[in-house]
Amino acid sequence: MARLKLKIQLICGDEIAMGPGKADLLEAIGRSGSISAAARDLGMSYRRAWQLVDVMNRCFRERLVDTQPGGGKGAGAQVTEQGEAVLASYRAVSRQAEAGADGASLAEIEAALRKKPLPPTA
Repeated sequence: MARLKLKIQLICGDEIAMGPGKADLLEAIGRSGSISAAARDLGMSYRRAWQLVDVMNRCFRERLVDTQPGGGKGAGAQVTEQGEAVLASYRAVSRQAEAGADGASLAEIEAALRKKPLPPTA
């Protein structure tokens, strides 16, 4: 049986405002309270995580992540109420898309699919 992987992305202008990676990052920030800790948890650089947060904050009407720089007491990052709402809605849309993709059309594609790819040609 084939495995279907859907990747839902919300586009804002030329930017991906929300996708699976950004959703995972929001969850990791929520758990850790830190962009750097979230980046480590996800195996990405702090710079990349910061860029993703910046895109999300610029694309949505309200910030999804608030930050307090400094490294001392009170420093860190927090997923905002809006961020939690967007994340929950994004996860719900993803589940709906996956549930809606099951059916006869998927079965037809699965029937046409090999169990394993052929070896590469030279």
